[in-house]
Amino acid sequence: TATQLFKLMDKYRPETKEAKKERLKARAAEKAEGKADAPTKRAPVVRHGINTVTTLIEKKKAQLVVIANDVDPIELVVFLPALCRKMGVPYCIVKNKARLGRVVRRKTTTC
Repeated sequence: TATQLFKLMDKYRPETKEAKKERLKARAAEKAEGKADAPTKRAPVVRHGINTVTTLIEKKKAQLVVIANDVDPIELVVFLPALCRKMGVPYCIVKNKARLGRVVRRKTTTC
């Protein structure tokens, strides 16, 4: 269901600006102490935006594509289900693009 999907997506939300700033300050403090600078491995996060999602599908890096149903020029997302089927990527369509945008800390997002 949609509720389960959004609970799952909340686990993979992009980090906030404050969290990123805190992480980088901690890394800089370690570097100032003379410890070896080990770049942190990038955590898997929800990616958003038509171009980004299309690229991830074409490279077969996308694991699940979530598409909003109320995209204004519908032509923007009409091709995505066919592309997902062709590449073997699971996809689903959810009701509200604002709800989808809340997951990635934006006002709205199409997919």
